[in-house]
Amino acid sequence: MAMVKLEPPAQLGMSLGEAMFTQRAIRRLKPDPISDEDIQVLMDAASKAPNARNEHRGRFLVVRDREKIRKFAELYTEAWWAKQPEGWSPENAPPGDKHLGPMRLAGAMKDVPVVVLAVSTAPRYASSILPAAQNLMLAARALGIGSVLTTLHPCVTHRIHELFKLPPEAEVHCCIPLGYPEGRFGTTARLPTSETTFYDEWGNPPPWE
Repeated sequence: MAMVKLEPPAQLGMSLGEAMFTQRAIRRLKPDPISDEDIQVLMDAASKAPNARNEHRGRFLVVRDREKIRKFAELYTEAWWAKQPEGWSPENAPPGDKHLGPMRLAGAMKDVPVVVLAVSTAPRYASSILPAAQNLMLAARALGIGSVLTTLHPCVTHRIHELFKLPPEAEVHCCIPLGYPEGRFGTTARLPTSETTFYDEWGNPPPWE
């Protein structure tokens, strides 16, 4: 297979710093369609990420068909609840924003315009697809498209393979719903890196406050 070299598209003129520092998990997505041209920009950006031994084991499955998204949404909702503590249900989930956003996404997945599955062509090749997924989401930020990286539960794995005709050796590492945000992008509050970074051994603080 011939390799190709791509130049950065004009649509990705946003600075890397702005894209990184204003990217956030967008779970409230409008149903407005995303053009094939913009999806190609996202895929081209994803293709430029590093991958293990340059073997190109990463693949993206872009799902736009409404019926397939509806069926996927049923599996996603089942998978989301399977990951929650025993006894949780839509009727008795704990209150609070920490759970509300992800729970709302599970219920709204059927209406998102695009779902992207990040897949490797063999098991245990997450290092060949996760950097590409981040490239994709940073490019989406530059285009004003919201995204969030989310995972599935093993209880739906074989049905995901059946739904999308994935080969047995393929492994789905995450899914990325895409859509124009109902909310807004903007800076996020995070723990200071002086608390999340260690030097040389666990617990040793870095030389900044």
